[in-house]
Amino acid sequence: MVSRVIPVDLFDLVIFGGTGDLARRKILPGLFRRFCAGQMPAEARIIGAARSELDTKGYREMVREAIAEFGGEQACGDEHLEKFLGQLEYVTIDARGDQGWKELQQLVVGTDRVEAYYFSVAPSLFGDIAERLQKWGMADDEARIVVEKPFGRDLATARSLNKTLATYFNEDQIYRIDHYLGKETVQNLMAVRFGNMLFEPLWNSQYVDHIQITVAETVGVGGRGEYYDKSGAMRDMVQNHLMQLLCLIAMEPPAQFAPDAVRDEKLKVIRALEAVAPYHIVRGQYQAEPCNESENPGYRTAVENPRSRTESFIALRTEISNWRWAGTPFYLRTGKRMAARSSEITVVFKDTPHSIFGDEAGRHRNVLSIRLQPNEGITLGVTIKEPGPGGMRLIDVPLDMSFAETLDPDHVDHVDAYERLIMDVIRGNQTLFMRGDEVEAAWAWTDPIIEGWEARNDVPKPYDHGSEGPTDATELLRREGREWRKVKE
Repeated sequence: MVSRVIPVDLFDLVIFGGTGDLARRKILPGLFRRFCAGQMPAEARIIGAARSELDTKGYREMVREAIAEFGGEQACGDEHLEKFLGQLEYVTIDARGDQGWKELQQLVVGTDRVEAYYFSVAPSLFGDIAERLQKWGMADDEARIVVEKPFGRDLATARSLNKTLATYFNEDQIYRIDHYLGKETVQNLMAVRFGNMLFEPLWNSQYVDHIQITVAETVGVGGRGEYYDKSGAMRDMVQNHLMQLLCLIAMEPPAQFAPDAVRDEKLKVIRALEAVAPYHIVRGQYQAEPCNESENPGYRTAVENPRSRTESFIALRTEISNWRWAGTPFYLRTGKRMAARSSEITVVFKDTPHSIFGDEAGRHRNVLSIRLQPNEGITLGVTIKEPGPGGMRLIDVPLDMSFAETLDPDHVDHVDAYERLIMDVIRGNQTLFMRGDEVEAAWAWTDPIIEGWEARNDVPKPYDHGSEGPTDATELLRREGREWRKVKE
């Protein structure tokens, strides 16, 4: 593979929760792939910090096993692995006490390199860690912290968390990570919109009939049952992932591709979102797979709560009250145990003002589909004449750009979302990270929706394992003469 990556500055990355699931599955294997790509300086250090009673040797062995299990096909050979493991250190640390902090301080203070601290821990520990970083002299003006979702569970807790972090760090030091923004296709969405004259003149309510955003999963809640039953699809997916995709598809062109310019435009979109009426919301809970309940139980069994009213599926309709999008519906949908794993943004353009081919030609629309997973790519549906004699019979065909097929794999550096975002932290680039006011605005829109169904004692609609969700979600669009794009891989 020919690498086109640019090395970053010398850095120390401290991973709080360095023995946890996220670190093992994503962060550490991703850093190893960046090492293989030649992006990490040989003197850079990755310092695991967690409660586990390990030494550096034991930590390196744990990371070796994690890379073997989760490193993927792009992991390079044993020689590179040994060099990478040699850059790892470990400190046993108590996030709420004093154990380990002096050792960590001695490792990182006064080294004249980028210092980044990844909070791969529960949000309840964010404030404790931030306070101790300051107490031990590690929260200087050059330090950067990375915080994972959930960033609050409502507007009040998000504000409180923002206020706590702001006590110790400036906003330009805080990187609120949403891995969806690190996906190649999400960034390509901005390239398609703002790098092609073809689309921007049509990107408005005059030409767009509606926009759909779907994030469908085939898995259930798995081992996250306790967390998920307190969160649900609205908090876990819509308030952050889908909201970010909505912002990117709907925002005005920023003056430049720079952190605050991009985030200012996203914030305007969130603040322009209309309130969602109760009849424009459908919530669902998946049921057990027929004849296979032991392996694929229903939601309530999976979370061990027989009376749970938490949604594993949600679909809703909203609009954006501004000149560009007035009157254009945006449909958002996400759920677990659905027919296929698929994340897709679909822009459905309006019919031509007049068909010269008559009613028998049928209804044909241009549809732009941006696939985020599993097969990243962009497809534009266009209408052409069906080949052969017999008159003007029209058919729709795709102009397909699947990245894996279109781009030369020997000249593409396939970067996981976490890899890209962590390197952006080291570079000091906040473009793909959420700002504090953006998070609060998203919660300000989300809270009334949740409060509304709680006040109504709303019960989620059941839906079958491996389906498209509750039938009411189909009706949400059908009553307006539209239909969901079929969920498929």
